Amino acid sequence: MKIAILPGDGIGPEIVEQAVNVLNRLGESFEMESAPVGGAGYAAHGHPLPEATLKLAQDADAILFGAVGDWKYDTLERALRPEQAILGLRKNLNLFANLRPAILYPELAGASTLKPEVVSGLDILLVRELTGDIYFGQPRGVRIAPDGPFKGQREGFDTMRYAEGEIRRIAHVAFQAAQKRSKRLTSVDKANVLETFQFWKEIVTDVHKEYPDVELDHMYVDNAAMQLVKAPKRFDVVVTGNMFGDILSDQAAMLTGSIGMLPSASLDANNKGLYEPSHGSAPDIAGKGIANPLATILSAAMMLRYSLNKAEQADRIEAAVKKVLAQGLRTADIYEAGTTKVGTKEMGEAVVAALG
Repeated sequence: MKIAILPGDGIGPEIVEQAVNVLNRLGESFEMESAPVGGAGYAAHGHPLPEATLKLAQDADAILFGAVGDWKYDTLERALRPEQAILGLRKNLNLFANLRPAILYPELAGASTLKPEVVSGLDILLVRELTGDIYFGQPRGVRIAPDGPFKGQREGFDTMRYAEGEIRRIAHVAFQAAQKRSKRLTSVDKANVLETFQFWKEIVTDVHKEYPDVELDHMYVDNAAMQLVKAPKRFDVVVTGNMFGDILSDQAAMLTGSIGMLPSASLDANNKGLYEPSHGSAPDIAGKGIANPLATILSAAMMLRYSLNKAEQADRIEAAVKKVLAQGLRTADIYEAGTTKVGTKEMGEAVVAALG
């Protein structure tokens, strides 16, 4: 089993190192190969997604990804900025289904910004369509406005688009996930304003006919954002488009105490996937040894479960993370009075030790 290791920028190398140490502890014969990506790819080869890195990702059975982005590259043209690496990987590998679990561990109930009685027991799976929507729709750019009240002025524009097949395939992923959980699915849209999401709602409703055992409800994105704060446990599986999913998944992350606890999987039709923490590269704390590696470690567990058919080993990692939290170890982002603050390396070493 070949795993492509793409640490990226900022805190990426630090947190990926700890996840690799955890994988090595399992005693499995994984072949791991690293390559630069993002700002590191640009620095090494003049492009955020070098050809050799893309080929490694294409040839691997799964990809473990850190994070990309660094302020020093902010002046580059859009096509060369670090963030284009992750977008390019999603598009080239057809990673259309993004799974983001938001689980509140009992030990972290006090770290959530919500009252324990509101958020305790939280377990949401957010299914985000990843390769369509306004992030990839064409045409896009900057032009002279051809009409409207500001005709003749410069304007920026992007295009929100979804084909029927794109919606159907992500809907199937979400309904099948719901079948394995509590058989409840919420489809989030903005059908009251956007033609694209009127169409989305129509197609999701049609796909529902194939899953009569799943309860489906539809919710506007603004209400969904409010309900995530007001009554988050009303949700089980949530499916939505690329942009709404990007925003809501980060909001859901904070319900768990820290975005540093949120793993994610981006899958193709055959469950080959790219696994990464939901947070960014955090260049402001890079190299300080204080980043939380648990989201990356939990992403490695998802990799074992979804792409490498190693569910038992995934369970071992998740149990080790729970054990470490029960021991009271905390990185700065989830620290509370009465617990023990540790750094990136110490947290990773604790998970390795907890594996036994």
